[in-house]
Amino acid sequence: MAIHELKEQIARLPEQPGVYLYFNADGDTIYVGKARALRDRVRNYLGAFGSDSKTDALLNEVARLEVIVTDSVVEALALENNLIKQRAPKYNILLRDDKNYPYLQLTTNEPFPRVLVARRVERDGSFYAGPFLPATFARKTMALTHRLFGMRSCNEVITGKRERPCLEYDIKRCIAPCVDTVCGAEEYGRAVALTQLFLEGKNDELLNTLGARMADAAAGERYEEAAQMRDAMRTVQTLHDRQQKMATPEFGHRDVFGLKMGPAGLVIQVFQVRSGRVVERVELGSEQAMAGSREGEVLEAGIQQFYEWRGAPPEIHVPAEPDEREALESWLSERARRRVRILVPQRGDKRGLIDLANRNAALVYQTRFNQTTAAQYDALETLQAVLALPAIPRRIECFDISTIQGSETVASMVVCEDGRMRRGEYRKYRIRGREPFAVSATLERQGTQKLQKAPDPPVNNDFAAMHEVVLRRYRKLLEQGGPFPDLILVDGGKGQLSAAYTALEALGLANLVAIGIAKKEELLHTRDRVDPIALAPHDPALLLVQRIRDEAHRFAVAFHRRARTMRDLRSELDHVPGIGPRRRRTLLTTFGSVAGVRRATREELKAVIGPKAADLVLAFFASRP
Repeated sequence: MAIHELKEQIARLPEQPGVYLYFNADGDTIYVGKARALRDRVRNYLGAFGSDSKTDALLNEVARLEVIVTDSVVEALALENNLIKQRAPKYNILLRDDKNYPYLQLTTNEPFPRVLVARRVERDGSFYAGPFLPATFARKTMALTHRLFGMRSCNEVITGKRERPCLEYDIKRCIAPCVDTVCGAEEYGRAVALTQLFLEGKNDELLNTLGARMADAAAGERYEEAAQMRDAMRTVQTLHDRQQKMATPEFGHRDVFGLKMGPAGLVIQVFQVRSGRVVERVELGSEQAMAGSREGEVLEAGIQQFYEWRGAPPEIHVPAEPDEREALESWLSERARRRVRILVPQRGDKRGLIDLANRNAALVYQTRFNQTTAAQYDALETLQAVLALPAIPRRIECFDISTIQGSETVASMVVCEDGRMRRGEYRKYRIRGREPFAVSATLERQGTQKLQKAPDPPVNNDFAAMHEVVLRRYRKLLEQGGPFPDLILVDGGKGQLSAAYTALEALGLANLVAIGIAKKEELLHTRDRVDPIALAPHDPALLLVQRIRDEAHRFAVAFHRRARTMRDLRSELDHVPGIGPRRRRTLLTTFGSVAGVRRATREELKAVIGPKAADLVLAFFASRP
């Protein structure tokens, strides 16, 4: 495995907070993660193979490792977020926003900057503020920068040599940098600096600057400029007071997260509550398969990416505790310049709002992704709950035996992954009847007849056949190192199930979970329950199990028919010396049967297989009664 080649480097990593980066053979960043102690966190990957398909793919692709040490976990969190945003590693959870809220762009990459409305943040040297919610607030704020600070709104190339200012100067919405005798580059630069303070929300610093400029203008008897600074201070103070009022917890200012994960991806619904009312709904989504991802991991990524360009309210309500909650709270509080708490409500109206967000996320998931896939995932969740499984049974392997009175006994194994049949992983087996079959204590408790050794072929014992095929299948998987299923399904009742567990115990795999489904009653049999589990006839979980069982039965029956056909084709011609498979097929195709070959004349045989072979066939049948 690729990750093991980095074992020596991992052993030398520091036990300090930081960020680790995995690269593939092409030098592309494929995963970025953070850690409280780099060595401990990265070392966990050495034993993570087999935990889930996503982790397995990552570990097999890793070719190089780099780390960046930070002073704290909060710094590691911020650095991780920036690196994920810049490099978009394919194994990180990357979410997309369904709403493209506007930003304000201060074009500081120009000699005479402007304030523009932008729909996305670019790395072009400009300063960006936002996003603004609702969108109309962006244009209102842009208009304030013209009125308060005289930022230009034209597209002219500013040289300062224009003869006279335009109408914008006359109505006091621009300080006219186009005419250098009216406004020079230095004065316009001061206006740009004030605008950036305003857009950054540094209102206290801005008010102090405006007050100093007002006093300076008044002392210099520039009363019109002083009045302009006074009006700007009043406007900024009004906006500041309004923001402070909106940010108080008493008015129910919070964001509520809802989450729905599935095999096709995930959906996060964010309800933005202001003054106790839901004023906006934002949807984040990803079409990455979420195999192996935990709710805490997903919520951590969602919070980081959601608040990268948004201000955080005093409270954020989530359905489960995100990873590194304390580090997230510190990061958000530092950005908001006040305390931000992440809470997991358990009851009352707050929990009710989270449940509502979860239901909306589930509805969007079913709408965005394939309806059938979503229903299959619900069936898997039901199976997990009914069978008390530790994880969702994403991979299910099902076995079926097909025989007629012990003749040509065969078995089939089909694979269902995330509710979809994986035909490329189907397997078929001829039952040999050579595997010793000693029944486990489980079988003895259930009173099943004890067999010390399976009978020689033909095999006329479903228990022995099930034991053999399960033993052969998972002995092979042990040699290959997996992947092992989350659930094993056998076609049959307690007897077949106990035979399967006997094989698993012999291999040291008794930790795997197996169930049996009996025909007619369609009951689910488990090892730990005396009574079978009865699901409603139209329960999606039962329908999924039946579909998998029926597919295994179809595959076994098809193989059994082919086996019988091949047995029928095995005939006296197999014993004719000098007649190989190709000539046998030619003879049977031409004459229809062995009897037809026996009745054929030398001339007829000669025309089909040549004179020497014709003589061999005639001599063979002449020697037999």
